[in-house]
Amino acid sequence: MKKYLILLMVALILAVPAASSAAPLGQGEDYVVQADDWLSKLSDKFLGDVLAYPAITYYTNQKNAGDDSYAKITSSDTIEVGWKIYIPTQEEAEAYFSDSTQSLGSGAIKIGALAPLSAPGSVSGGTAIKAAMEIALEEINAAGGVLGQPVELVFVDTEGLAERGTSAMRRLINQEGVVGVAGEYHSAVGLTAKEVAHEYGIPLILAETWNDTITSVQYPEVFRIAPISSEVADVDANFLQSIDAKYVVIMTENTGYGIPAAEQTAEQLAARGIESDTFFADIGTLDFAPVIERIKAGRAPDAIWVLLTGETSFNFQQQAAEAGIGPQNLVMICNQAAADSDAFWAAVPDGNLCLWRRIGLPQQLWTDETYAFAEKYREKTGKETPESFAMEGYDSLKVLAQAINEAGSTDPQAIITALENTTYKGALGTITFPVNSQNPPEVAGKDAKWWHQFPNPAITMVQFTEPGQKASDVAVVFPETYKTADLIRP
Repeated sequence: MKKYLILLMVALILAVPAASSAAPLGQGEDYVVQADDWLSKLSDKFLGDVLAYPAITYYTNQKNAGDDSYAKITSSDTIEVGWKIYIPTQEEAEAYFSDSTQSLGSGAIKIGALAPLSAPGSVSGGTAIKAAMEIALEEINAAGGVLGQPVELVFVDTEGLAERGTSAMRRLINQEGVVGVAGEYHSAVGLTAKEVAHEYGIPLILAETWNDTITSVQYPEVFRIAPISSEVADVDANFLQSIDAKYVVIMTENTGYGIPAAEQTAEQLAARGIESDTFFADIGTLDFAPVIERIKAGRAPDAIWVLLTGETSFNFQQQAAEAGIGPQNLVMICNQAAADSDAFWAAVPDGNLCLWRRIGLPQQLWTDETYAFAEKYREKTGKETPESFAMEGYDSLKVLAQAINEAGSTDPQAIITALENTTYKGALGTITFPVNSQNPPEVAGKDAKWWHQFPNPAITMVQFTEPGQKASDVAVVFPETYKTADLIRP
């Protein structure tokens, strides 16, 4: 008995240091970043999982919202020595991933879905994509599912953060066992998600990610139904040339979409003899007063082009209007998040005369499939007309499901081959991927960016002409092919 008591005392003594060094149950701990730290390393050390670092990012940013002594992490690839961050408990980390992963429906065949459902991502864009994909899921299962089995859609909130593209894809592939992935709004996420898709050989169909290199790297697994950023920049520059702009301010974001999009727009403008200056902000920026003052202190622009996405774009547009350089003062091309007119007018009450770029068929060219989807989307969301990114979300899931049926298998390579050969009629029109392994860019005489790219997304410029106007009632002002009214200049 004495021997056992001694052993018990020794065990308790040895256990004390370990217990005292751990955070109390239910309470995380603050941590100051040291040299050679990175979030995956800290995640492995404190949470036992190198892929759990998005939870550190999320909870630190939640703390920052109420206490600016905590760092605001805009990219999990970059943290700085001296930053104060928050390390969540195991329970908090598990709750984070549980909340951000939602299973819709039930069935034997799983398909993954990506979209930003919380800040700093475009929440309005993400919720539109999610609603559209839920409609697609209902239709797929009502028609018998895929390969005779119902589809289960596993949805992951990416928050618009690049690192979430990596962790979300790994979680979907390794833990959920999905046979393919569709969706997403932000190029920053698409750029990292494609790397994981390529690593595991899983087909990925991206909905609203514009960065050229997403397709130009020519990964067999990666397909896109959104337009290409450089092609959009060409249309943008043509519009500005048509209104005789001489000097343009470009307001963009420090992301994998915003930086190259601004560069491409500036290049296209310069080719037309139009001068420009670019101003940058982080995704999620709330206060634009400093950058607005810089714009006002410089040369008066003929137009402001807003390449900020989602709610961040709303912040800039309203603050610019209040400062006298908004859409009622000069030509302003707002981000396409303005297509969610309810959210736009709530956030930008001074946004009348804002222009925005609409992707997808003008209503006069809608197909039967477009009208059918629009009616279901109206019933589900109350919106008069679906946004382009909602149509893209819907079509991304439907075309993937069709390819699985055409492949007759859930084998990834068979699905990829079927996607290369598919012809799908959807909300955006007839989708094909004509530049592929049988017709590579060098044979097709196309730039590498056209690899696995839907080549015909219509691009138009539309304008709000009355305060509170519904997106379904806007006028098309460019190009001439689709024009329904003349531009109203401030």
